[in-house]
Amino acid sequence: MDASILDLRYKTRDMLKALENREPVIILYHGKPKGTIVPLPGGTKTRVRDHRFFGMSKREKASVKGIMSRLRSGRHDF
Repeated sequence: MDASILDLRYKTRDMLKALENREPVIILYHGKPKGTIVPLPGGTKTRVRDHRFFGMSKREKASVKGIMSRLRSGRHDF
């Protein structure tokens, strides 16, 4: 599939469908190829429980409010 810069913004769904069909997407700028988006090898479907944050509340002893406060805080609290 060929896609212009505007297609990146307005036709994202079509581009994702092409990637699901294992088709590379060539990005065009003024009609000239500038880059390629290729599908990941082995498919893109991942399981939620494989994500590193899944089940994190089981390991945490702090309250949900405390965890969220820590995650939302800045890098360096002085």
